[in-house]
Amino acid sequence: MAQHVLEREQVLPVTLEEAWTFFSTPKNLALITPPEMGFVIREPFDDQPAYTGQLISYTVRPMLGIPLTWVTRIEEVIGPTRFVDTQLKGPYKRWWHVHTFQSVFEGVLMRDRVEYELPMGPIGELAHGIIVRRKLTAIFDHRHRTLERLFPRQ
Repeated sequence: MAQHVLEREQVLPVTLEEAWTFFSTPKNLALITPPEMGFVIREPFDDQPAYTGQLISYTVRPMLGIPLTWVTRIEEVIGPTRFVDTQLKGPYKRWWHVHTFQSVFEGVLMRDRVEYELPMGPIGELAHGIIVRRKLTAIFDHRHRTLERLFPRQ
């Protein structure tokens, strides 16, 4: 199966602590996810900042409005500079997402690296070329724009 990689970076005009507080709070993912994805965290949810071993279950509607359960485990937390989440249950054969935060002159350089594989062999790869790559790009474009609105430059 082919592994795909999506990488993004964005400088936010905030302190490292402010960035960490926002991004390590799982509920804030709903704020930066496109509304049409229908992102809802499912109960039970402990509402703690991200910690190693934390499980987060949510419902998303990635295609055609069909609800899908996605379960994520926080694999690693090195506050305030890095955390990693992986999919335990969801639409991907493999999903590994590392979030890093670095202080820079302008604020914080936030980086995302997602490594993912699709199920169903050649059919999954066809879906990647036709739909999935564009959908993921649109989701991360939405996040970028939303973060610019939430954390405007002075």
